[in-house]
Amino acid sequence: MQDIKQRVALTSIAASGGLTLAKGVVGLATGSLAILSEAAHSLLDLAATIMTYFAVRVSGRPADEEHHYGHGKVESVTALAETALLFLLSGMVIWEAGHRLIGGETHAVAATVWAFGVIVVSIVVDFFRARVLYRVAKETASEALEADALHFGSDMWSSAAVLIGLGAVLMGFPWADSAAAIVVALFICVAGWRLGRRTIETLTDTAPAGAGERIRAIATRIAGVVAVDRVRVRPAGPTLFVDLDVAVSRTLPLDRVTTIKDRIVTAVRSEFPTAETTVNSEPRALDDETVLERVMVIARNRALAIHHVTVQAIAGRLSVSLDLEVDGSLAFSRAHEIADGLEQAVRDELGIEVEVETHVEPLQTRGLFGRDAADERIRAVQDELSSIAQNLGVVRDVHDVRVRETPDGEIVNFHAYVDPLLSVSEVHDRIDDLERGLRLRFPTIKRVIGHAEPRRG
Repeated sequence: MQDIKQRVALTSIAASGGLTLAKGVVGLATGSLAILSEAAHSLLDLAATIMTYFAVRVSGRPADEEHHYGHGKVESVTALAETALLFLLSGMVIWEAGHRLIGGETHAVAATVWAFGVIVVSIVVDFFRARVLYRVAKETASEALEADALHFGSDMWSSAAVLIGLGAVLMGFPWADSAAAIVVALFICVAGWRLGRRTIETLTDTAPAGAGERIRAIATRIAGVVAVDRVRVRPAGPTLFVDLDVAVSRTLPLDRVTTIKDRIVTAVRSEFPTAETTVNSEPRALDDETVLERVMVIARNRALAIHHVTVQAIAGRLSVSLDLEVDGSLAFSRAHEIADGLEQAVRDELGIEVEVETHVEPLQTRGLFGRDAADERIRAVQDELSSIAQNLGVVRDVHDVRVRETPDGEIVNFHAYVDPLLSVSEVHDRIDDLERGLRLRFPTIKRVIGHAEPRRG
């Protein structure tokens, strides 16, 4: 894309240079102020296209330590400089033409075939160059190339005014040349005003019309977004930088929040292909949060492991009880401080009248190095599990038994089948009975993990 921009800028330099030379020679030969004004305009275009060429080269550089948002605004600065040159040229032409008209000075203008020819060629060249520049500027979002296109487009219409002026001179109206020069200057002013306004809007970070509302609507449609608090959009060359602040439920896990943010970025880019979107998420408490969800959020924010959370309403008073896992090697006084802090945080969230009870237990074994036990040990454990299961009468076919030896004791994993019509609570209680029975039989077992499966057939 950058190569296309540079190639188009180089062809614009060649076109501007050729037209400047042709118009200057014919203007001097015929004495036409209008053609000389056009030559000056083309000379200005030549300078502008040279500036554009270097601008698109610089704007294509990636972001660095001094320009965190890239170099895209170099094109805007170049376009602003071109605007200043347009107004300067317009003032000079209007001054000279007004002086000739008001002062009553007459200047012999030769409306030769060369004069008509160079203007017609100029119109044709300007037409095709403007079309190419507008197309590439739209494809690459290049303000500098769009400024060039504006130059060539205004050149085409101002050349048409010169053509009319030359026709009037040929018909015996010598003042028409100066009038045509003023028309040319006015075209230049209009072009400069349009270009200058858009360039200043870019340099002052004016968001494209309607972009903020469209992006807000896009983000609002993403599942999981509770609210869109702020949208900031600013263009820099071909890139549209978008900053979004969105609210999400505080109960969502981090990976889910990341997915929501990624979906927002993808959705914005589908409608604004050059957008670079940054999404900031704010956790928010929702009105429909349950007490359990609120307690789990409090524990998660304090990096604490809890389970068996029970919420009860007793005589109009809320009661919360839970199991808190802490490092088993901690002094109990320190563990109690952690529990007190969690209980106070729950009261701060739910109200000081809430009854909170915490059962502290050692954190389940994690990250222990171990090895498989001997085959004889595994068979002994499996036989005992099968015997206990048979006595329970609910658990069937104990299989896939694994016994691992660790520095803290043995860890046993097993699978078993249960009646698929039993409730979760019933299955949980029976598996717990099986695990407790095994640990009573083998005290060296640190932990037992039973995986129940619905019975097949």
